Amino acid sequence: MSKIAVIGAGSWGTALALQFCRNQLDVCLWSHLSEDIERMQLSRQNAVFLPDAEFPDNLQLTANLQECVNDAAEVHIVVPSHAFSHVLQQIVSFIKPDTRISWATKGLDPDQHELLSEVFKKYLPLHSYAVVSGPTFANEVARDLPTALVIASENTTHANQLADYLSAGHFRPYTSDDPVGVQIGGAAKNIMAIAAGISDGLGFGANSRAALITRGLAEITRLGCHLGGKTETFMGLAGLGDLVLTCTDNQSRNRRFGLALASGKSADQAKQNIGQEVEGYLTTREIYLKSQQLGIEMPITEQTYRVLYENLPPLEAVKALLSRQQRAEQD
Repeated sequence: MSKIAVIGAGSWGTALALQFCRNQLDVCLWSHLSEDIERMQLSRQNAVFLPDAEFPDNLQLTANLQECVNDAAEVHIVVPSHAFSHVLQQIVSFIKPDTRISWATKGLDPDQHELLSEVFKKYLPLHSYAVVSGPTFANEVARDLPTALVIASENTTHANQLADYLSAGHFRPYTSDDPVGVQIGGAAKNIMAIAAGISDGLGFGANSRAALITRGLAEITRLGCHLGGKTETFMGLAGLGDLVLTCTDNQSRNRRFGLALASGKSADQAKQNIGQEVEGYLTTREIYLKSQQLGIEMPITEQTYRVLYENLPPLEAVKALLSRQQRAEQD
């Protein structure tokens, strides 16, 4: 029986650990907080993030990273993007050469200003990697509600094997050979979810939300294709699918963050109220700076950046978007 190590015991990491368990795999879930591990061991659930999901017998827990990774066929990383490189730095000294690495982390590295795959190749250049993304909320995966997502890898065998590990119950993985596009779609959609939350919080209605999603997809595609992603990726689950999900449902932390900003809260107040990682906050800065560096026009990202980092009032950001020069849609 293959062992899967899941690194990160937040809501999404726990949900994916449970999904691996449905295939009767030997799963080990890691958290850097020993007190969290002890609490979950006693209750056999993650009461903080997924209180209704009981842990099966084939899910083990540990705060010892080497113990978790040891003898794993697949190491699946589900930590915030700012912690991703730190995890790689820790495991590089003891991971075995034939162990495959995958991640469901969404975002860019905020210190090295790179895609996570670029960071990964610096630390583990000889290891196969895969990226998991798509329209998924952790609570629904934990409840085994019908879900589809994408597994992208340059290594087709790895993508197919990881899909087999995850394919159980009502969970349907698709595979892709475009890890760059999948990463950009998974990261940038969080910016649009913040913008959608702001728009809805200001009472602008369904017309505005639909326009924002559509134009948001256009600028995500523009950046992603410039970086080497494929257009069809952005029309699929990791692009349009994830974008629609996070922009329209209040299970999205990024959307709720935008709603809080529209109500007059500061970014720090909004993050504190949500109480979990809001990936779009750092991602907005990273994507905006990258777009400026590359000369890629991303007006929604730009105005969201100004709200978050330059204290531009949300209503002024909307006015700036609406006052842009007339142009053809496909330009």
